[in-house]
Amino acid sequence: MALSESQAPPDAQHYLVCGTEDCEKNCQFYCNNCHQPMCEQCRDEHQKNKKTKNHEVVHYKQRKRRIPVEKCTVHPTKDIDLLCEQCQIPLCSKCTATKEHRGHVFTDLEIVFAEKVSQYQEEIDKIRNYFDPVSQDVKKEIAGDVTEIKKIMDGIRTAMRAEAESVKRMVDAVTSDNSEQVNNIEQSLLQTLNGQNQEIDDYLNYLNDLIQTYYGYLSPSNIENLTLSLKSKSLKIRALPETSKLVPPVFTAGQHSKEDVAKLLGIITVPNTKAENRKIKPMETTSTQLKPTGKQRKQDREKSDVKQTLSLSSSVTKVREYKVPVVYSAFHISLGKSGRLWVSDDIGNLVQTDLQGNQLQKIQTSGESEGYHTVTRDGDLIYTDRDNNVINRITLGNTITEFIRTGGWKPISIHSSHINGELLVGMMKGVEAKVTRYNKTGTEIQNIQRCNKGQTVYGLPLYITENINGDVCVSDFNKHAVVVVNKSGQHRFSYTGQGSRLNPFGICTDVLGHILVCDRISDTVHLLDQDGQFLSLLLTSQKKVEDPRSVCVDDANNLWVGQRWFTNAVTVYKYLQ
Repeated sequence: MALSESQAPPDAQHYLVCGTEDCEKNCQFYCNNCHQPMCEQCRDEHQKNKKTKNHEVVHYKQRKRRIPVEKCTVHPTKDIDLLCEQCQIPLCSKCTATKEHRGHVFTDLEIVFAEKVSQYQEEIDKIRNYFDPVSQDVKKEIAGDVTEIKKIMDGIRTAMRAEAESVKRMVDAVTSDNSEQVNNIEQSLLQTLNGQNQEIDDYLNYLNDLIQTYYGYLSPSNIENLTLSLKSKSLKIRALPETSKLVPPVFTAGQHSKEDVAKLLGIITVPNTKAENRKIKPMETTSTQLKPTGKQRKQDREKSDVKQTLSLSSSVTKVREYKVPVVYSAFHISLGKSGRLWVSDDIGNLVQTDLQGNQLQKIQTSGESEGYHTVTRDGDLIYTDRDNNVINRITLGNTITEFIRTGGWKPISIHSSHINGELLVGMMKGVEAKVTRYNKTGTEIQNIQRCNKGQTVYGLPLYITENINGDVCVSDFNKHAVVVVNKSGQHRFSYTGQGSRLNPFGICTDVLGHILVCDRISDTVHLLDQDGQFLSLLLTSQKKVEDPRSVCVDDANNLWVGQRWFTNAVTVYKYLQ
């Protein structure tokens, strides 16, 4: 069904057709005077007609938005179509003659609306091309600072533990020395006391012997004993031996406070320095990180010229066809440099050929019917190993290296950004799904898993690509939809097909921002604009195309299509003019 201008993107999914009566061709142009969408043929007739030849006919996206039709409350037969500059209120032509607006300046409301639309579009472009990506850069910088802070704090903790261990070892050493000193003093004191004790024992023995002697004198048993007692001149007892009470050592505890210990172990200080504001790239320099070379500027101008001149062709033309050896069907295509082609089937065969179909290289992988390989801007092939949760890289020297390990997540689909070289990887863990963004060195920088409302974004990200505005476009087989989020990971729209259920497979985008996706149900390719608006079904008249599974667009803006059902053919079409 036709779509009016008031029903425009971002979520429109209807077939946009020419507004001319009985014409059902694709709408490509728009008459700003008649406010009518039209196809190329009707545009030509419109400009040939004497009554309308001077009308302003532009590409549909450059159209002037039509203002809502509303009757004046004061003059019900008149439409509101003017703006009073002094009062800043909309009114009809008859209101200009009233007393309230006499002498005022009036402007066509449609012109004012068009100016506002242009301003809003400029603001949207600023947000998408500057504020959003710069904010993402700041987020990355903050994430880097978080990593750096954690690293610094880990270093401080390690240094503190090492200092504490050092002090502990010194305390243990001093305690050991003191203990040894106490043991020596104890041994010396006990030795002295033992000597004194022995002297007392000897004295007691002397006293005991003396008592026995004196008892003998008390009761003499014979004359001899009596004579001895009479001869004894003195009864003096030997004095007690002198002993001393020893003075034990005294332990004086160290007088230390918590602050003394803190000083001993070291202290943590926060520099009294004002934090510097982050440097934000000025708007005029955010388009490129490096100053473009003359060759790059020329290429940018050429691409810009191509965008301005290209449009959808009224028909799709077959250019050529390739036979790819070894593979049984073409489930995914990755275009490399010099026209070299990587094609995979659903049983793990991944083959590289030249433009003549000659096999250059073959790899046996764990891949199935998903978009598990991609070619970087440098010409390297990157592919996923879902069995080992690894992403591999093959350089131009045919050396296979392990590039990224994805932990507990199975990498399903992958795309190398032609904007900045980053990697987008669709992953699964059980029933959970997400898209992870890695930088060129393989460092994880973003995870897209849930929307602002906490709901899961993806079911099964079977194929993945990126649009010219940075949108991440996923062919989600479980959700039966093309799921599109912006560069920040915020959900923009989901395209679910035209009436019948969508079973999406291969997906790609082109230089105009179109989204092209294969559909297993209709056996064709759906063409959308970058806001999710359905434009047309491609290849419906190509009888030899059965069950398309993979798509990609080359630098010459040709569409490459791979097919299923044991067809090892890749067909190239021209669909832009």
